[in-house]
Amino acid sequence: MVNAQPLTIEEIVAAAGRVAVLMGGHSAEREISLSSGRAVAAALLRVGIEARELVWDRDLMSSLTNCSPDRVFIALHGRGGEDGSVQGLLEIMEIPYTGSDVLGCALSMDKIRSKHVWGSVGIPTPSFTEFRRGDVADDLSRDLSYPVMVKPTREGSSFGASKVAELSELQPAIEESLYYDDSVLIESWISGGEYTLAIVADVPLPIIKLETPHEFYDYDAKYVVDTTRYLCPCGLSNDQIDRFTALGMAAFEALGARGWGRIDFMLDERGEPWMIELNTVPGLTDHSLVPMAAEAGGIGFDELTVKILGTSFEDAE
Repeated sequence: MVNAQPLTIEEIVAAAGRVAVLMGGHSAEREISLSSGRAVAAALLRVGIEARELVWDRDLMSSLTNCSPDRVFIALHGRGGEDGSVQGLLEIMEIPYTGSDVLGCALSMDKIRSKHVWGSVGIPTPSFTEFRRGDVADDLSRDLSYPVMVKPTREGSSFGASKVAELSELQPAIEESLYYDDSVLIESWISGGEYTLAIVADVPLPIIKLETPHEFYDYDAKYVVDTTRYLCPCGLSNDQIDRFTALGMAAFEALGARGWGRIDFMLDERGEPWMIELNTVPGLTDHSLVPMAAEAGGIGFDELTVKILGTSFEDAE
């Protein structure tokens, strides 16, 4: 249960104890995780918290036992660390951790299950179909209206994702996605603006609009090139901001997420919103969106990391 009265920054620092910043792992996002984790550990040390970098390479349970942390700051991205697996281990070991629990992480990591849940409660998300390894692409292609977005069902940072404009591009795009996962999400393409809503300590931060010369906000646009523009203020009206923030919070809560995360959504040509996905452990690198949104909301990086650490106290009474 979330505390009725959130802890102050000073209270979190005083009560944090020994914190293991868990990073690395075995997903395609390992290098991004290492960057996030190192930045978090440095920030926690700056505010006086006893923080230690814990890189997950082999036996995680033994590493945690040897480290003996009072709580864990999860800076893992992708499968293994963001899909509920590590969260389940930490619960078994009775170690408090940041962010969403097993259910929230598992549902959010699986884009297809996320969309089923959102659809069941009336949250708008693009129409979609699933392609599984062994399916026949020809059986699927007859029912598609192009363009479509093709991406692995359980992967982050746009690994294996591509826009497909016509039938001839479909099979190569599916094969690229199958490199990362046995399940592929194929969803209707939304032509319009890309936006993101960060949530920290269960409080929404300012919406950011993303503008890139790429077809979409892909890996290069996120981490490599300097041509991506991040607009905050996002250019929406106050009424739109209120509406889309409420919708994003509803999407967050529908998946059982808690503490912090980031909802990505799009506005179509009519200005209608479509929820795309929820990240329960977003990046915390110098290219990452949550720190940008926090800064726009008057929250520096060090304070941001402490606020996220505070989510590890949510079940403590």
